[in-house]
Amino acid sequence: MPSGFTITPARAGADANIYRIQRGDVTLVMIYAGPSSQFPIYDGDMVRTGGRASVVVTEGGRRLAMEHLFQRATAPKEIHVWIASVTGADRDLAERIGQSVDMR
Repeated sequence: MPSGFTITPARAGADANIYRIQRGDVTLVMIYAGPSSQFPIYDGDMVRTGGRASVVVTEGGRRLAMEHLFQRATAPKEIHVWIASVTGADRDLAERIGQSVDMR
């Protein structure tokens, strides 16, 4: 994660955790870990690779991965990563951070 960013817990339901990846007060990426996510939240092309399903959109002639879903046999059953509503350089940075999340 880039310098100056924090991972902050957000409100979650039973058996689930939600985290915000933030720089100051700006949220760039959200992560849900729990039994059943709301994937997908964005409209786009579904791509399955690297053990995850991703939603990819085309913006300004570029393809951006807007969200990712990892599914597991053990809890948490689903890990859902998505880019928050940011623009410009923050959107590009959020996409790179989202792409870097890996299930361990």
